[in-house]
Amino acid sequence: MRSFHLEKFGDFDGLVMRTHGEPRPGRREVLVRVHASSLNFRDIAIVRRFYGGRPPEPGIVPLSDGAGEIVALGEEVRGWSVGDRVAGLFRQNWQGGRMPLRALEADLGGARDGMLTDFIALNEEGVVKLPAHLSYQEGATLPCAALTAWHALHAGEPLMPGETVLVLGSGGVSVFALQFARLIGARVIATSSREDKLARLKSLGADDVVNYTARPEWDQEVLRLTEGRGVDRVIEIGGSGTLARSLRATAIGGRVIVIGVLAGEAQIDPSPILGRRLIVQAISTGSREMFEQMNRAIARAQLRPVIDKVFPFEQAREAYRYLAGAGHVGKVVIEHA
Repeated sequence: MRSFHLEKFGDFDGLVMRTHGEPRPGRREVLVRVHASSLNFRDIAIVRRFYGGRPPEPGIVPLSDGAGEIVALGEEVRGWSVGDRVAGLFRQNWQGGRMPLRALEADLGGARDGMLTDFIALNEEGVVKLPAHLSYQEGATLPCAALTAWHALHAGEPLMPGETVLVLGSGGVSVFALQFARLIGARVIATSSREDKLARLKSLGADDVVNYTARPEWDQEVLRLTEGRGVDRVIEIGGSGTLARSLRATAIGGRVIVIGVLAGEAQIDPSPILGRRLIVQAISTGSREMFEQMNRAIARAQLRPVIDKVFPFEQAREAYRYLAGAGHVGKVVIEHA
């Protein structure tokens, strides 16, 4: 079988493809033939060594997200059969409830080998059944970006029909948040730096769009679009570089869900939090329980993930470079074939 290993950090040339024998599933493990994997900004950050937490060891197999079929069962496996179509759970030890600290010890593609491989052995509780209408490529987009977006819309008090949500950018989390918010019946305002991306976000259901290059004070435009009230929830993927404007764009009593750190560092004035009685909440992906809830909603709505581009397995480095170029709308996928 083939696997990519991150042999050195700093640039994508550190990704090296190697061949190995197939793993064997241990007790209560399933062996998954990976048909597709997908990239997240986290994967870029790991290569470039600015991902938070303990850095992975050289030689790790990267990527948290992948989907495939179960081809073998270890001893005492319950609830799974050969042929079942599954996605891996990013945080293998997080089954439900509040995230336990030990979940950080089992992150795919970080604390342990990930999905950029042909075969992987995972615990029986570390996989989730795919919605039947999705392809493996589509299923590979779910574990990190989709689940994070789902969690962001349901964190604390869930987003309600008729409320307004602001999504920043056109990456995987933001596009999934747009799609899920539309399922809920919420109004969506989306931002991007390019008119072609904004047109694509409109076609996916955004009610209003804002070009933050043409309007650097985009928070003022969001307030104008909401008649001065602000939005009920912000999906904040920029981090400290955009957080100040997100706070100013949020309605009294609204919620800012902080996910990423894409936009650099900045000093934050806490007065909008105090003055507008805002709730600022940081989240991490989600549990297996959340994943199963999300998949039921996806299946019922027959929702399809937005895939920007698919690369063959041998071109994994090119897939990384493409994602790093930030020209995508939705997800970048690697087909293992």
